[in-house]
Amino acid sequence: MAAKTRTTAEAWDQKGRFYRKLRKEFPHEGFTYRQIAREGDAAIYEQRWGGCANPSVCYEVIRIRRREGFQIGGRFIEPAEVYPNSGAWGIDGWTVVSREAAFAKLREIC
Repeated sequence: MAAKTRTTAEAWDQKGRFYRKLRKEFPHEGFTYRQIAREGDAAIYEQRWGGCANPSVCYEVIRIRRREGFQIGGRFIEPAEVYPNSGAWGIDGWTVVSREAAFAKLREIC
């Protein structure tokens, strides 16, 4: 029987470089995002609007990208995986209204 390993919030690229992984759950502009699937550098996030008693649910399918570390005012910001910005929507990110459509898009981009 294989020994169990701990999960960490770290990712390594093929060259052995460290990257901080994307969070599995986070709030942004009134929505809550929760990762429901990940295959390599692609993921599905459930998007819920928290502004009402019966929140609507959509899904965001993304290609996960990485950014290198950098300095800001003498402070080092570590390399990290990043969620696509709005300018990359339609290229690295898509919003769909059903779970089935989200998994179909994930299969397509993997």
